[in-house]
Amino acid sequence: MNEMNGPLFYAKILLFGEYGIIKDSKGLAIPYNSYQGALIISDDNSEKATDSNRKLKDFYLYLKDLNDPDIKLRLEELKSDIDRNMHFDSSIPQGYGVGSSGALVAAIYDQYADDKITVLENLTREKLLKLKSTFAKMESFFHGKSSGLDPLNSYLSLPILINSKTSLEATGIPSQKEGKGAVFLLDSEMIGETQPMVNIFMNKMKNEGFRNMIDQDFARLTDNCIDDFLHGNVKSLFGNVKNLSKVVLKHFKPMIPDSFHQLWEKGIQTNDYYLKLCGSGGGGYILGFTKDYQKTQKLLKDYKLELVYRF
Repeated sequence: MNEMNGPLFYAKILLFGEYGIIKDSKGLAIPYNSYQGALIISDDNSEKATDSNRKLKDFYLYLKDLNDPDIKLRLEELKSDIDRNMHFDSSIPQGYGVGSSGALVAAIYDQYADDKITVLENLTREKLLKLKSTFAKMESFFHGKSSGLDPLNSYLSLPILINSKTSLEATGIPSQKEGKGAVFLLDSEMIGETQPMVNIFMNKMKNEGFRNMIDQDFARLTDNCIDDFLHGNVKSLFGNVKNLSKVVLKHFKPMIPDSFHQLWEKGIQTNDYYLKLCGSGGGGYILGFTKDYQKTQKLLKDYKLELVYRF
């Protein structure tokens, strides 16, 4: 009965900009194709498939109640497919900040949207913002207030540069080199919940000193990192990432799992690697940057590492 095998939608990694995006500064998100998901209709009745089907039912009800004229989805068709045991078959880990709900939203839009904007057309700023706004409304079912960025990234499968809330563009990143350096993921082996982390951040933002630090240090370093990364200025990038890693350790400690504080500090002291938050933190993945990936693999041999990008 396998009557539908939808296209694959990938996970995403927010390389730079996590909490800055809430504050309207720059961000850079890239697709991560080691993990993906697709909508399928099959007679799979495993627990995972059943759970996913149940979640889709709830999502359908949410979309129906939303009744938003800007979101043109063929809801009856969606409902009849859900009734035929459709589920989202996904390898994307949940609670890891790599966009598991974003990929699902992208897949639903792709399959059921009328007048859909596709990656093949000229993606003007207006079209990107319209897509992002549609995705934000859809994804808010999964977590409070979505920015729409994760589904956008997954749907387009392109790196996205966020300049501000109202300005974003699909961008190219330098092609990978066969160098020694790398961006990698470090698995904290803990689930990170986005909402509590965002709440901690918003509380901190009530403090003027913290707000100034975000505007001056955090946003400036993030912007510099993005510029360096996009222009392939690796040497300068590592200097900026090191400083960013220091700022995060100092001001975002609650978002870093306790068991990683020392490891984080050690990277800064030895210059062997630099760690930063990947998404909202609190668990999930931690992002790492290193000039010598082989050496870092040996140093962190007790941890699960995944390669994202080579310099």
